[in-house]
This record gives sequence, structure tokens and C-alpha cells, in this order.
Amino acid sequence: MAGSGSGLLDQVPDSNELRVQSSLDIQGHLVLSNLAEVVERVLSFLPVKSLLRAACVCRLWRDCARRKLKARQRITWMSCSQFFDQALPVAHSLVKVVKDHLEELYVLPETLFYVTDYHTINWHSGLKRARKKTGLDVSSALEAYLPDECQILGLATPGVVVTPMGSLTSCPLEVEHGEAGFALVFPKMNGVKIEKFQFSKDPKSRMFDESQLHEAGLKNNPDLRVVLIFAYNTWRQGDTRFVQQVVNTLNEKSIIIAGGQVEHLATYGPQMKSPGASYIGVVGLTFSGPQIQAASVVLDDDVENKKSADSVIQRLKAANIPEDNSVGFMFACVARGVQYYGENNVEANLFRKHFPNVPLFGFFGNGEIGCDRVVSGKFTLRECNCEKDDLLHGYTTVITIIHFGK
Repeated sequence: MAGSGSGLLDQVPDSNELRVQSSLDIQGHLVLSNLAEVVERVLSFLPVKSLLRAACVCRLWRDCARRKLKARQRITWMSCSQFFDQALPVAHSLVKVVKDHLEELYVLPETLFYVTDYHTINWHSGLKRARKKTGLDVSSALEAYLPDECQILGLATPGVVVTPMGSLTSCPLEVEHGEAGFALVFPKMNGVKIEKFQFSKDPKSRMFDESQLHEAGLKNNPDLRVVLIFAYNTWRQGDTRFVQQVVNTLNEKSIIIAGGQVEHLATYGPQMKSPGASYIGVVGLTFSGPQIQAASVVLDDDVENKKSADSVIQRLKAANIPEDNSVGFMFACVARGVQYYGENNVEANLFRKHFPNVPLFGFFGNGEIGCDRVVSGKFTLRECNCEKDDLLHGYTTVITIIHFGK
């Protein structure tokens, strides 16, 4: 026992060494308590959840953390893609991806836009009639991991276009069959305002109430640059008139409009929670801000091969939209893709060819919304014709690029 005690005593530093360590601790404490530059440098390595915890240490750390959060204005994303497997998890893979990666997220989510394939949601639910409940489960699971003030828009579609996580230069994938999804995270950005809107068709009226557009900031908004708009249940009900009424009132020369008709919503408002109800409506996101630049093109049914598709995307490239801090969107008809071109990933590959540093997201749907338009740095518009464009399409692909400023 004596030898054992002697060994423990040998590990205890002497008083001089303790004084040196104490002095170093005090110096380090003083540096991290008084020098904002050092604190900000340390905090810059922390993901957002750890940064918010660090903000509780003291006033200096709180102020430094706030400055770091404001400086983090890069759009980020989480995504998943895989072929159908008999061993599918209980929940959609996107839920697990979001849960795992939110801890590593470096931006504070203000808006989350996600898309999942509806085939897998039906598979998970077991019964097709249970898809709404499963969609609500996915939405509830995602909401549980996000800040309360984060606005969420979720869609379920026949196919998904995703850019794998990890790098801007990752090749986007057109996943027409299989489990896939993405969650696009928009932080608070200087000079950019993102708002969610939703309009449901009034079964008692044949006309759309345009006053709803004013309330949602879609009319008389000089800073409005881009509207992503999605119709649900309209294709299934054979009722596109409501969509036509909404988009026609939005068809202004200073606005990029892009989107499509989806299988159903994955997020539901309070008025849509009665079982078995079949609602018709539109939902979407508005992007407002003088620094936003955007362009869109339509690959119509005359575009039948890679060469003609490439020429259309070259026209998008010629718009000279800055590629830094930009995002691409692709909304394609379910009849396009591999069965249209005879090979996989044609349009996504062509987008990457011309925009190698811009991530691409989107879906295969049941109808497309958009037109050829360019909102340039001076916010002028170049159209393919002088009249208002027809915004509703079939058997086409709408590709849009949005730049959010430096």
C-alpha cells in the first residue's frame, strides 16, 4: 500500500507547477472574457446549436455569437437518395438525415423548403389512403427539430431532383424511382425576405379572391423578384382553372414565376386536418429584395434530345446571373426523364455542365408553371414574346436560377 500511495503522490504537481497552471488559466480566462476578436475566432468554429449555447455564457459572448450568426448567410441543404429496398426504415430517410445533420448546421434556419417522394411515403404508411397521416408525421418530425419561428413548406411528388450533400460541385440526381428528398435551409439574409403563402379554393365561388394576393405581399410589392408556386390536388381533380386564375394575376414582367403541380402537400394548415378531405389550392414561397437576380427557361416538348436541351440551358447561362450564393430549381413533367431521353439524368447533367457550382433541386410533377424570363442586375426583363406568357405547361421542364446577393 505504501508503494501505491507513493505512486499517486508522484502524479500530484508541486506548488510551483500549480501556480504556473493557475496563472495560465487566469490569462486564458481574461483573453476569452475581454478580447472580442479572439472570442469570435473561437466561436466561428461552432455549429449553430453550440453557438447559441455559448451565447449564454456572458454578454461579450452573446454579442459575438449574434455577430457570427448574422454573418452566416449561406444557403445550405440536407438530402438523401436511394433505390427501393425491402428494409426501408419506419420513417422517411429525410427525417433521419435532418435529425443527424441539424446538430452540425452552421446557419440558423428561418425557412425550410423540403420535398420527398410520395411513393415511399405511401410505402411507409402501408395504405395509400393513409398518406396524409404519414405526410403529417414527416412534417411533425421535422418541425420537432427546428426552431419554432422557422416557416416550413413541404411537398410530396412522384420524383425528386436532389444535389447530394457535401459539396456545391456534387452532381445533381434525377431520382424518378426510389426514396429521395431534400431539405433546403434558408437563413436570415440581409436584403432578402422570404415568405410562405397558401390559398385554398373556395368551393362556393368560381372566382379567386385577388385580395388574398395583396395580404400575402404578392401584389404592389416593388421588391418582389421570385415566386415559387405549387398547386396541389388540381391535376387529380381535373381543375386547373383555380391555378390559372392565381398565376395569371401574378404574371408581371418584373417577377420570375416557377413551380409545378404536386402529388400532395406534406405540410398542412389547420383547416386541412379533417380526415378524408380533398382540398384544392396553391402554396409557395416569395423572394423579395433588390439584390435578388433570377432567370428561368422552359424546355418544351420540342426539346427532344440532349443537343436541343443544351441550347435552352445555354440561354439560361447567357442571362449572366451570378453563380455565387445561388440555387437552381428544376420542375419537370413525370413524362420526361429517362423515358423521354432514353438515358438517366440528362437535364440535371446539362445544368451542372453550365452551372458547376450551383446546387440543383426540384421534382417530377404533374404539370409545370413558368416561362422564359430574366430579371437582371438592373431588374429589367427579357421575354420570349411581347404578350403575357402562358405559365401552365405539360410535358415540359422549367429550370430557374436564383441569386441572393453577395
